[in-house]
Amino acid sequence: MIRSVKKTCPFILLVCLTSFCLAGCWDRTEVNDLALILASGIDKGKKNNIELSAQIFIPRAPQGGGQSGMSSGSSSGQSFVRSAEGETVADAMARLQEELTREIFWGQNEVLIIGETLAKEGISDEIDFWMRHSEPRIRADVFVAKGRPKNVLQAMPELERSTSKQLRKIVKTHIGVKVTVKDFSQMLSGESNAAVLPWVENLDPSMMDSKKAIPIINGAAIFKDGKMVGKLGDKETRGILWPRNEIKSGVITISFQDEKGYISLNIIRSHSELIPTIKDGKWGMHIKTNVDLEVIQNTTTLNFLDPKVIKKVEQKVGVEIRQREQLAFSIVKKDLHADIFNFADEFQRKYPQIWKQHKEEWNEIFPQIALSFETKVNIKRTGMATGTRKKGAAR
Repeated sequence: MIRSVKKTCPFILLVCLTSFCLAGCWDRTEVNDLALILASGIDKGKKNNIELSAQIFIPRAPQGGGQSGMSSGSSSGQSFVRSAEGETVADAMARLQEELTREIFWGQNEVLIIGETLAKEGISDEIDFWMRHSEPRIRADVFVAKGRPKNVLQAMPELERSTSKQLRKIVKTHIGVKVTVKDFSQMLSGESNAAVLPWVENLDPSMMDSKKAIPIINGAAIFKDGKMVGKLGDKETRGILWPRNEIKSGVITISFQDEKGYISLNIIRSHSELIPTIKDGKWGMHIKTNVDLEVIQNTTTLNFLDPKVIKKVEQKVGVEIRQREQLAFSIVKKDLHADIFNFADEFQRKYPQIWKQHKEEWNEIFPQIALSFETKVNIKRTGMATGTRKKGAAR
């Protein structure tokens, strides 16, 4: 009996000691003590330093009338934009904390907006901070703003609670470029040292029944060596999405010179493959694209029950896709000299020895690469309607 008691005493003592480590939440932080960052922006400050802007959500019920500079919210809380300047992003972050009574929490930061001025001067140091710091999310979507990020963050979307939700839902539709902080860092450190980010503008209030502008994505910003070197319009941006395998949805509308009306087709799926070649010292890239479509509107007299009509439409769509790709390639290759299609990685994988010898010459090789296109279009569905429109009905 005495032996059993002696054996159990150390065990009981160990349980008692460990219970002190498990009990209580002495270091807990309540949600009401936090200032939740929904979106952030960085740009050049007034003193040529770094300006950090943050859209902050406070989990409390709104108190009566809205305050100046604060966006209206639901009963769950309010949001406002606050800015601070510092020598670095870390310094600006510390100064921003000094202006707030609540502890800043970056875990909910889903959007990072880079100002146009800072983007043109170079943002490698700022992205390095975002990757090193443990709090900001590297999965946050990155954008480049026309003008100042603060103006975009202060915009008031009509359907969404905040700018953060507005921009994230737009890029989720895959009608534009979607790049996270991690993706952007990998692009800048890749073999091509080039990157592309979605371009954000505030929609002109005069174009809508709203007192304030809302942010929209209108093209893409091109980066080389960490600096913004140019911008592509919406049409050219669509051209770069095909070879990058980022076209997930969208509508293509075509017409024929000998036929009145239009045909609109919805993209079901799309896949592109980059095939590099090096022959006799000449570098080339073959872009192979397969697209499945469905007809969603036909205002012509063409009858899709006729296989020849389907073939004709498929060829026309293929030409349209190639033209968009060629337009984007011509601008990026000849004018910007930025390999945003990751050609360098493809050559490095297929020809590692040749790439090792010519890696330092890539800036001269890239504009000279011969491009070839192979686009296969398949119309999978022609819609419920089977008849043809009367000639007088086409507009």
